[in-house]
Amino acid sequence: MILADTNVLLDIVTDDLAWADWAQHHLDGAKLRDRLAINDAVYAELSVRYARMEDLDAMLAAAGIAIEPIPKPALFLAGKAFERYRKRGGTRTGMLPDFFIGAHAVVADAPLITRDTGRYRSYFPDIRLISP
Repeated sequence: MILADTNVLLDIVTDDLAWADWAQHHLDGAKLRDRLAINDAVYAELSVRYARMEDLDAMLAAAGIAIEPIPKPALFLAGKAFERYRKRGGTRTGMLPDFFIGAHAVVADAPLITRDTGRYRSYFPDIRLISP
């Protein structure tokens, strides 16, 4: 399994001039190598762009992207990583989904396609990233 981060899918959905081609290239390559998936946190973040759940589900189906629940060990790891972030002076409270996504990738031993590498590398040193 290869996980995709929200920002990569939004690059395609919004047809981002700077990143859509990069995102599509890496998502297509991932689908050739393995099963491409998102988790619950990415699904929730993507839902902001869609008026109806059926529309989001249709986009994911057309793109060949599965939805994988976050395993309990990843939820625990995410909480611990977020705790470290806060102890180091992190002030943003709306970042917990990023920790769910990173922990899921680590626990599943799945590469993560993302443009947001700094936090993932800082709090999940063993994570395998596909990034610019």
